[in-house]
Amino acid sequence: MYFLGFTWNPADTLFKIGVIQIKYYNLLWIIAFALGWYIMKKIFVKENKSIEQLDSLFIYTVLATMLGARLGHVFFYDWPYYSNHLLEILLPIRESEGSALFGIINGYEFTGFTGLASHGAAIGIIIGMYLYTRKFPEFKMLWILDRIVIPVSIGAFCVRLGNFFNSEINGKVVDKSFIFATRFLRDSDDLHPANALAITKEKSVNAAYNLIEKDPRFAEYLEAIPYRHPAQLYEGICYIFVFAILHYLYWKTDKKNKSGFLFGLFLVLLWTVRFFVEFVKKSQGGFEESLGVLSTGQWLSIPFILIGFYFMFKPTSASVK
Repeated sequence: MYFLGFTWNPADTLFKIGVIQIKYYNLLWIIAFALGWYIMKKIFVKENKSIEQLDSLFIYTVLATMLGARLGHVFFYDWPYYSNHLLEILLPIRESEGSALFGIINGYEFTGFTGLASHGAAIGIIIGMYLYTRKFPEFKMLWILDRIVIPVSIGAFCVRLGNFFNSEINGKVVDKSFIFATRFLRDSDDLHPANALAITKEKSVNAAYNLIEKDPRFAEYLEAIPYRHPAQLYEGICYIFVFAILHYLYWKTDKKNKSGFLFGLFLVLLWTVRFFVEFVKKSQGGFEESLGVLSTGQWLSIPFILIGFYFMFKPTSASVK
C-alpha cells in the first residue's frame, strides 16, 4: 500500500489569557502531574499511607522533575549556549532580538519550560525521593521508587505527546511513502520561524506557517521540507506499554514486595525504548560527536539500563515493608 505521508502544522499555543500563553506542551506536563497524583493516591490509600504525606511527595516530585529535566538539558545537551545565558537556565524565557517579554522587557520572549531532558528528570526524581525519605524516615527509598515509577511512565507518554505538538525531537528523514511519514512544518531545523516570516511577509508565525502549508504560491517551500519519522510518538506509545506492565505487576502480582524490582524493571524498559528509538531520531546534540558510534541519548541510557538490571536481580533476604 502506498502512503503519501501527512503534514503536521499545529500552533503550539492552545489559548492566551492576556500576556499568558497556555501551550499544549505545558498543558500536557500539568496532565502528567495530575495523573501522577491520582495514581499515587490510589497506591497510598491501598497501603494505608496518609494523604498529607502524598501531598508532600507530590511537591518533591514536581520540583525534582522540573529542576532535574532542565539542568539535564543544560549540562548534557546545550552547555555551550547556556554558559553564556545563565539567566535562561531556570527561567522560561529566551533571548530574542526584536521581542519584548510581556511587552515590557526588550530582547527576551516567553517560551514556557522548553529544553528539558528526560535523563536529567530521572536523576532529579531519584535525588528528590532521597530527600523526601530524609524528611519522612518512615518511608524507605526503594519503596517510594518502586511505586512512583508507575505514574512516571505514563507521564513520560504525556511529555512525548507534548514534544509531538511542539514539532520537536523529530525523527530522521524518511521517504514520504513510509506509513508513518510526517512532514513537521514547524521543525525549526527544516524551516525556521524567522525564515517562514521572511518568505511570507506575515507578521505572526502561525499565519506564516499556515500560508506555506495552504497557499500554492509557497508550494516550493513546502515541498522542500522533508518527511520524518514521528519519533516522539514511537517513544510515547512504547511508554504506554511500560506503564501497563508496571501497573499490572503492582496490582496483580507480589512483585511490589521485592524491594527495587519494579524500579529496576522501569529503568530497563524505559531506557531500552529510548535507546532503540534514538536510531530513528535526529541528533539532539550533546557530546555524541566526541564519543561517536552512539547518540548522546543512547550513551546516557546505558547506565540506567545496567542499574535497572542490578535492582531487578539483586539478592534480597526479606520482603519490603
